Amino acid sequence: MELFHSILKILDYRIEKPVVFGWFHWVWIALTILVAVALCIWHKRSGTEDRVRRVVMGNAIFVIILEIYKMINYSFLESNGYAFDFQWYAFPWQFCSTPMYVGLLAGIIRKGKVHESLMAYLATFSVFAGLCVTIYPGDVFIEVLGINIQSMICHASMISVGVYLFYSGYVKLEHKTILKAIPVFAVCVTIALVLNEVVYHSGILNGEAFNMFYISPYFDSTLPIYGAVHNAVSAPWNIVIYILGFSLAAYVILLIAMGIGKIAKLATKKQKATV
Repeated sequence: MELFHSILKILDYRIEKPVVFGWFHWVWIALTILVAVALCIWHKRSGTEDRVRRVVMGNAIFVIILEIYKMINYSFLESNGYAFDFQWYAFPWQFCSTPMYVGLLAGIIRKGKVHESLMAYLATFSVFAGLCVTIYPGDVFIEVLGINIQSMICHASMISVGVYLFYSGYVKLEHKTILKAIPVFAVCVTIALVLNEVVYHSGILNGEAFNMFYISPYFDSTLPIYGAVHNAVSAPWNIVIYILGFSLAAYVILLIAMGIGKIAKLATKKQKATV
């Protein structure tokens, strides 16, 4: 037991809370860019479809392992004498949690419509979620070093993998890609709705918050912009607005990627023309 407590203390190593756009934040922005570029260069030299699948699945497994660490850290609090006390608010089914499950499924499921939809989700919705937190972590940073690293790896990998999927051509730079991704997002939202209802009415919360995707009708939503809509508009309309709003944001990510792709093609043509 003493050894277990010592391990928990190491996992719970405390630091001064990093500040937004401080050195810790800038390091992770730089690492996100470097990893994305490295993956693209690696693919250009020796990439194959099987390797793309392995990258996606390997990343998902790594992030899931880090998520398990997070659950251990959150469930054994030093202030509680390291007794187990599950923190329901940290249940791993938030929007930013879904890429690890989707990535794992995409790596397992053989190529087909479902596989393509999962990959499209990782290149659009997942990138949007990763950008939101990587650019402006807000209250994501806390005083625990390991959790800060886990959180930034999680969100940075969403961006890096999404860029890699577009660059490799595995996810097509075309408008219908978003139509493949939206059903995956809708399923994730539906699971969140079911979890919110089942857990809330189960009687196991003991006054704790449980608000997956921040769309529970029993708790206020703290999401920027949508929070005001959620608290002002009743269901199911606030859920419809949620899906449409996030789908539009994911579509913007796709449009940006398409624009960059067109610029890259024009640059390549000009370069060939001058040779």
